[in-house]
Amino acid sequence: MKKYFEKRLARLIAKRDELSQRALSSENLDEIRSIQAELKNLADEISDVQTALSEAEEDTTARAAVPAEATPHNAGIVASFAQPAQPAARSDENVLESMEYRQAFRSYMQRGIPISSELRARVSDYMSETGMQIPSMTSRAGDAINTGNTGAVIPITVMREVINTVRKRYGNLYSKVLKTSLQGGVEYPVGELQADFHWITESTVSPEQEIGSVDTVSFKYNTAEIRIAQTFLSSILSLDAFEAKIGDVIAIAYLKAMDTGIVKGTGVGQMTGILNDIRVTGQAGHTIKLTAAEINNWQAWRKKFFAKLPLGYRSGEFIFNLSTVDSYLETMADANNNPIFRQATGLEVNDGDAMNPNGRFFGRNISLVEPDILPDFDSASENDVIGIFWQPEEYAINENFGFMMRRYYDEDRNKWINKALTVVDGKVLNPCGIYLITKG
Repeated sequence: MKKYFEKRLARLIAKRDELSQRALSSENLDEIRSIQAELKNLADEISDVQTALSEAEEDTTARAAVPAEATPHNAGIVASFAQPAQPAARSDENVLESMEYRQAFRSYMQRGIPISSELRARVSDYMSETGMQIPSMTSRAGDAINTGNTGAVIPITVMREVINTVRKRYGNLYSKVLKTSLQGGVEYPVGELQADFHWITESTVSPEQEIGSVDTVSFKYNTAEIRIAQTFLSSILSLDAFEAKIGDVIAIAYLKAMDTGIVKGTGVGQMTGILNDIRVTGQAGHTIKLTAAEINNWQAWRKKFFAKLPLGYRSGEFIFNLSTVDSYLETMADANNNPIFRQATGLEVNDGDAMNPNGRFFGRNISLVEPDILPDFDSASENDVIGIFWQPEEYAINENFGFMMRRYYDEDRNKWINKALTVVDGKVLNPCGIYLITKG
């Protein structure tokens, strides 16, 4: 019976794979619906056969475990023997790192083959044990969706590719801020996320840091999505290449969103950016207005900006649009139109270096951003923020890299949609070291 069920299961799986490929390549909506209905019936039949096969394997194992000295009697067995050894416990291997799950994930993303119930259960157990947060998902009608049946957690190997990409490129602002992985909805005193340096001796220990104020921060469960083309996913053959490419695509989209969110996130269903934090924008004396002549004058920078910085926050960094740097900071000149920007401000910009396009200005690092994050001086309106001076470690992004992939067919557009969902939030911890430079 075991061989019978094995052959039947192989035939059913082959048929399922064939139907999945037909659905992917079809552009006929009625045909796709018909295939989906057939795939549902096949999934039920495959589940039944898998159950029958498991029972057959257990029966074979039980018969093989009967000791040789047992004496058959009245169609039964009469004997005295020790209980058979218990099966070995499952390996402690992280299920999200296992080859079995990685291959199942690729099959789900490329061909729509559901993750098995056994693997889903193991993933669920792992998530519960580690406290991993996965975003909830809703349909277009607003109904809750069972992620166990309609989605798949991205394997750890793919997440490592994301993290490696973070370290190598993109994420100009993201790479500098504080990263946390805290429970959402809980008020955390800001002082608990920071620490001070203390000398200790053999007879003393460093005391727990006293919180200087009652300021707290609470992170929300904001859900973000990254959409990936089905043609991209289906065209990659090897597992390593699939994981590397999907990790790269997710990282680029994620980091672009993080950099944008750090500066201008609305705080409504997303992280709160510097420019939308009233603790930053409402600080008296923290908005510095510079005219075109002043931003191009090193003495104005000294008198109007640096003279206002307290000692504790003078080692911060700048955020500028590259065009502002090119048009105004790098054109500083003396009365004879000789360039003096380098000797007067120490300005150095690596805009030709794709891996590190930043630089330094008055001894402080510059992070260069695109116009969709900060406008350049010429295109900005009066009072628009064209530059930011900040302490990157005073901004925190709360994340855990728990991404869920969901794959579904959009009937309005007649195409498969693949999207990665994650939970993330970001906030300014301490606004005191942030200054806004506006166009005068």
